[in-house]
Amino acid sequence: MIKELGPGLRLTIVFTTLLGLAYPALMTGISQLFFPEKANGSLVTVNGKVVGSSLIGQPFSKPEYFRPRPSSAGGGYDAGASSGSNLGPTSAKLLRGTTKMDDKNNEVVDFDGVSLRVVHYALDNGIPYESSMSLNRFKDDQGNLDDAKLIKAFNDEKSPLTFKTTAPIPSDAVTASSSGLDLHISPANAEIQAARVAKARGVSPEQVKQLIAENTQPANLGFLGEPSVNVLMLNIALDKQFPPSK
Repeated sequence: MIKELGPGLRLTIVFTTLLGLAYPALMTGISQLFFPEKANGSLVTVNGKVVGSSLIGQPFSKPEYFRPRPSSAGGGYDAGASSGSNLGPTSAKLLRGTTKMDDKNNEVVDFDGVSLRVVHYALDNGIPYESSMSLNRFKDDQGNLDDAKLIKAFNDEKSPLTFKTTAPIPSDAVTASSSGLDLHISPANAEIQAARVAKARGVSPEQVKQLIAENTQPANLGFLGEPSVNVLMLNIALDKQFPPSK
């Protein structure tokens, strides 16, 4: 038996050494030598502090910052749970969202849905809209919109809430990417947000739009894909040129 197991054991040791140790070490050395930035995650530093990666999105909620597209990765931009919603364009869940009961028996948002995203995008960026009901009826005691109530209203079979903007909204503003980690938005999405960002920073929309133009990346090779704006790099440029008031 030892004679029969010997060749297999020797092959296991050889290939483990070659493919499990030598090859990974060689590839790591080559990548660190020729592509150190990419090999280390394309990290972005500001004043010596890592603030993110130029490849992975992160949430921005303050009004003085541009916001990326929605994320369905884990709890949102969770790099350990990269994924899309896997919902089709006719899915009721995707369009109108769903709710669930939490541990305290309170109804909360399970999946926000495109309709709810449109509401918040329109209100945050001052886009005119038409609604079948006053949104005031969906506000809580603090005057904030109750997202769970809105989703229930969108799903009401007898008299559903309808909400339409009078100006078109870019699709990337209310839909997530397939990875859920995309930090790029369209120039049209960025320009709609420019007025809000400019107001929060006390500068003119034209100044902010100039930064958008400077941070717009053309299509790959000039024809693959569409122009895009890296949200993280744009927000860093904003902080550098127009620091938010403290």
